[in-house]
Amino acid sequence: MSTHAPIDSRQLRRALGTFATGVTIVTTHAAGQDIGLTANSFNSVSLNPPMVLWSLARDSLGLTAFMDSTHFAVHVLASAQEPLSARFGARGGEKFAGLVTSRGAGNAPLLPDCAARFQCRTVYRYEGGDHVIFVGEVLAFDQSDLPPLLFHDGRYAVARPKPTASAAEYSSGFTDDFLIYLLSRTHHQLFLKLRLELQQHGLAEADWFCLSILSAEGSLSIAELGDRLAHTGIQVTFDRLASLGASDLLRLHGGHDPGTRVTLTDQGRRAVVELVAAAKAAEDATLAHLDSDQARQLKLWLRSFVSSDPPRPRPASADD
Repeated sequence: MSTHAPIDSRQLRRALGTFATGVTIVTTHAAGQDIGLTANSFNSVSLNPPMVLWSLARDSLGLTAFMDSTHFAVHVLASAQEPLSARFGARGGEKFAGLVTSRGAGNAPLLPDCAARFQCRTVYRYEGGDHVIFVGEVLAFDQSDLPPLLFHDGRYAVARPKPTASAAEYSSGFTDDFLIYLLSRTHHQLFLKLRLELQQHGLAEADWFCLSILSAEGSLSIAELGDRLAHTGIQVTFDRLASLGASDLLRLHGGHDPGTRVTLTDQGRRAVVELVAAAKAAEDATLAHLDSDQARQLKLWLRSFVSSDPPRPRPASADD
């Protein structure tokens, strides 16, 4: 008689979720119909002969089709195919609608742009508790250089090679590996193109900050605008704003009082649109060598550095 405590299926699911897996879509053709579903139970069985396995829940709508079919295709999804995973993971629906597919072994539909694909002949079916385990002989396969999509801890994830430091990296100078230097240099390189655009508009960097914040938030008082820029060390003075007002870029609704409201003019809004376009072009050029997941991760890391209540440096002079 077993003395082990009963297994909590919910806790077991969480524990199993610590094991990162790839995400696959398995397809087949049965009774004149294409069938496909998302699965992360895919695994290798043998290289000689080449065999793989995956499992399917007994209550799946596609179980009968896979039990009746003689072939299936396993698609290891690339990191950009998360929407496809969600589509084939939903219960029911026209999953192949609008998709361009080709045909593989046993007439199984093949999806494009995957990290890898395996065309298989079903050789065994095993009872596995609340699942049926399918074992297939690999008849053909192909792969790409696209990074795979992962599933970990109940969420999608992306595989990234763990960086290893070379001897050259260890011997590099202090500035080459100093975070503040790297962030500062990145900022200046990104800002270079925008700075040229600012010069064409006769604007300083501090002017751009004032205009862009007003564009995002609408009407602000002089004091509020200064508070928004406190982390930069830029001092928002009445003279600076009056100069922008003289250029018809913003309007001051009052005098020198800190409570005076400030708004953009139509010309100011047009200038901001042009400058934002230049800033976006600079960002796109910088991120061109990253894929969408790397770019998203980079921005998440940078946001983690940004404090909600940063230290406030000494204000710069109005001419900075």
